[in-house]
Amino acid sequence: MATLKVPTLGVTGGIGSGKSTVCRLFETLGAQVFYADEEAKRLMTKDRALRRAILDAFGPESYLPNGQLNRAYLAARVFHDAEALRRLNALVHPHVLKAFKQVRKQAAQAKVPLLILEAALLFESGADQLVDHVLVVDAPEAERIRRVVARDGIAPEDVRARMQHQLSPEMLRARADFILENTGSLEQLRQQVEALYRQLTRA
Repeated sequence: MATLKVPTLGVTGGIGSGKSTVCRLFETLGAQVFYADEEAKRLMTKDRALRRAILDAFGPESYLPNGQLNRAYLAARVFHDAEALRRLNALVHPHVLKAFKQVRKQAAQAKVPLLILEAALLFESGADQLVDHVLVVDAPEAERIRRVVARDGIAPEDVRARMQHQLSPEMLRARADFILENTGSLEQLRQQVEALYRQLTRA
């Protein structure tokens, strides 16, 4: 009996590029999206083995008294310490990739037309090895900073600090199978997404 397979697309891009918007547009067309960052947050709270590993690595302050992840504490620990960030990612990424493999199996059984793996650190985590193609969403740096400042209410220098932990747009574009320029209207973005969806699901 042949192994069931689902077409898969990795979607990534720098902070503020609009990759989440792109994924929501794919969802309206019938694609299923696995949001890696959201799954990571869920697992850091719910997965006992991962919780223990984070506590061992970063101390009891990593979790609030109610059991929720102390995001402010962890962010302060890792965003200005590249080694601490590497340690945290090394703990979390394998659990997220394992979860995606399970979702991929379920999506194939359900005959989902397209499964998308959305991840800011798609290449850094090795998740690009689990998908058929990679789409990079891009926009000029100044526009990306403006979007994040408006969305999160943080200072431009804080956005730039986050950008330092991501691959450069040039590196992302060089490794992409598809590039989507998110510089126009939402309708223009929708048209690009629809064209790519048709291309990927034609077979």
